[in-house]
Amino acid sequence: MPSKSSARIAALTVAAVCSTVSSVVVTSPAHADAVAVHDIQGSTRTSPLAGQQVTDVAGIVTGVRTYGSSRGFWIQGTAPDDDPATSEGVFVFTSSTPKVAVGDSVTVSGTVTEFVPGGASTGNQSVTEITRPTVTVVSSGNALPAATVVDSRSVPAAYAPEGDPAAAGSTNNLTLRPKKYALDFYESLEGMNVAIGSSRVVTATDPYSELWVTVKPHENPNRRGGTVYGSYSAQNTGRLQIQSLIPTATQPFPTANVGDTLKGTTEGPLDYNQFGGYTLTARTIGTVEAGGLERETTRKQSRTELAVATYNVENLDPGDGTFADHAAAIVDHLQSPDIVSLEEIQDNNGATNDGTVAADLTLKKLTDAIVAAGGPAYEWRSIDPVDLADGGEPGGNIRQAFLYNPARVSFVDRPGGDATTAVGVTKVRGKARLTASPGRIDPANAAWTNSRKPLAGEFTFRGESVFVIANHFASKGGDQALHSQFQPPSRSSETQRHLQATAVNAFVKDILAKQRNADVVTLGDINDFEFSTTTKLLEADGALWSAVKSLPRSERYSYDYQGNSQVLDQILISPSIRKDRDFTFDSVHINSEFSDQISDHDPQVLRFRP
Repeated sequence: MPSKSSARIAALTVAAVCSTVSSVVVTSPAHADAVAVHDIQGSTRTSPLAGQQVTDVAGIVTGVRTYGSSRGFWIQGTAPDDDPATSEGVFVFTSSTPKVAVGDSVTVSGTVTEFVPGGASTGNQSVTEITRPTVTVVSSGNALPAATVVDSRSVPAAYAPEGDPAAAGSTNNLTLRPKKYALDFYESLEGMNVAIGSSRVVTATDPYSELWVTVKPHENPNRRGGTVYGSYSAQNTGRLQIQSLIPTATQPFPTANVGDTLKGTTEGPLDYNQFGGYTLTARTIGTVEAGGLERETTRKQSRTELAVATYNVENLDPGDGTFADHAAAIVDHLQSPDIVSLEEIQDNNGATNDGTVAADLTLKKLTDAIVAAGGPAYEWRSIDPVDLADGGEPGGNIRQAFLYNPARVSFVDRPGGDATTAVGVTKVRGKARLTASPGRIDPANAAWTNSRKPLAGEFTFRGESVFVIANHFASKGGDQALHSQFQPPSRSSETQRHLQATAVNAFVKDILAKQRNADVVTLGDINDFEFSTTTKLLEADGALWSAVKSLPRSERYSYDYQGNSQVLDQILISPSIRKDRDFTFDSVHINSEFSDQISDHDPQVLRFRP
């Protein structure tokens, strides 16, 4: 995936533009007088009054947003109807800082609009709003409507209905069934005052003052406090994003890690945004009770075990201040693996777009930091990409690189590998060997357009050859969100990953055709789940097997996103490694669950005897 920070910055830019252009408006000149909020919301995801003018809509102000590109306030009607599908709350978009306060009784006249956060192309659901408002404050200091409690009893187990085939899978025009589907339940509360009680944090506080909790403590938990995402049909309905309406100068947003508890009552309007869907925007926010989560440390490999690790260091370049932390992660928490596949190594001047492609300064700074941290004097091997050809941050030229400890393992240098030359496999004295080491797999294949090309290397450990393939597959950028209006959501990005997996699988088969018992380790940021078709294609015909599946289902994750602990990073092994049953695999949780992470990925380590 793109790093969370870069994806968020891009999305914020989109949001600023789309605040004026991505509203869905029906151009009907119809006019409705003195309607109630629930009339505006209706019993589907889009308002039956979209595009119409409404006058004197009455309600109590339950929240005021004074920041960002979507400034405004929420009102809630005081005379609810008896239809559980119709929300009694609505957002009033003012564009500038609102001149109302929580507790004001107001009437609002304006245009009913359906606004799609992030733009219609995202497939996101829309937010029903009153725009271009005229607001009259009738009185102040009124009691707020009682908050609707969101908890394990009220949120259904099923996530979303199937979309309407006649509407390309959209759920927009389906009547909400809030007692059957979680997304319908949340939509039926859009804009309303809601509250949660003490809830476990399942995604740590991020730089944008957001965190995620679960209101279902027994829903797919892992031992460290997260909620595991284990299949496309199990979306974990208890996840809920928390933001704050309280100015940070008054009350800083709480800093929490996975497994902490947001203690007490958190209450405010229920919003929907492009960064996670339904979000409790809190007027009152709980306090953090620490769960005591600590960073994991794997065991040291034995003298006869080869330790191979993968670690996405998130756009590392010489200007970063994280080298000492990454070094400590490798030395202290990964116990200095013999081989480390690094993803997202940037060139020598990072995102500066000036044609620089070499990354020797980046790698030297990291290996020097490892020595300073008490680790081995790693050597490295990599291949510089063609400028701007491998995707990632523009100008950064990210690539994979091998670190290896020459005191434990040897790299077989075989010339001929460069950015555009495909590595091949030959057979010499009954053994497979690479035509170039390091070399890139099929770099001209369209599967690798604007994506990182796999790096293959040949190593020897205690006289035995080991082939290692470092990968960084195409990101999930462009996929529809789990909370999309389209159900099931489209995963358009996996098309490229399927081609990439097929190419890598074919290369591994080529090695195995030359040497049936060859030890092959294929690893890296696969950007897809262990149950995905991408992984199945990598494993095709038994050429590989994802070692994360050796762990209990509740322990399979390397990444934490929007309340879901999930697998993106993998180590896959050839039959010779798997059949001996002398390997161990560890996903070492040092980053993804913490608010002070140095990367958004956790590294993995495989230990085996070649």
